[in-house]
Amino acid sequence: MNSKRQNITKALERYIPECYIPYIVDLMFSENIAFRISKPRKTKAGDYRPPFRGEPHRISINGDLNPYAFLITTVHEFAHMTTYIKYGGKVLPHGQEWKSEFKRLLIPVLEKKELPESIEQALLRSLNNLKASSCSDIHLMRALRAFNKDAHKKELLENIGNNMYFRLGKMTFQRGILRRRKYLCTEVKTGKQYLVNRLAEVEPLKEE
Repeated sequence: MNSKRQNITKALERYIPECYIPYIVDLMFSENIAFRISKPRKTKAGDYRPPFRGEPHRISINGDLNPYAFLITTVHEFAHMTTYIKYGGKVLPHGQEWKSEFKRLLIPVLEKKELPESIEQALLRSLNNLKASSCSDIHLMRALRAFNKDAHKKELLENIGNNMYFRLGKMTFQRGILRRRKYLCTEVKTGKQYLVNRLAEVEPLKEE
């Protein structure tokens, strides 16, 4: 094992279950890739950007994800990369082409039979659902979240009642009606309305 590969392997030990590290490292060495572990981002768990003006493929993954979420998010972003390599920017971000690539890259992960059953079943369900992507599949998101260290300390937005108040970040909201996968919530201070993911982790407030 060369020193660069060894260093990457060592660095990933705190983020990914050990048995999957060699596969992820193989993906990293498959192309000219700049892989970065990012600070937590509220709007996304990972990101892929294609080569631009001499720069390599760029993938960033949030460093606060639990090991299984980090693994699946990493494969998700590599699927964006391989989709771009095959089709350029001519296909939908989570269209059938991406879906096929995600499924192809997940096969080695599933074949190891090392995933918790709840995550494995959610992944299989997601792959068989032509309308869903891993970042919008509610069942997969819920299965992955269950392995967060602080999952028992926070409440999901979907679990509090309508018209209940909650804090998200530094803002206070009142929960409204569900619109597909998101709740229409009103920010108390300004009266502005926002769509908030039903799986957002919030701090319920007894009264406002």
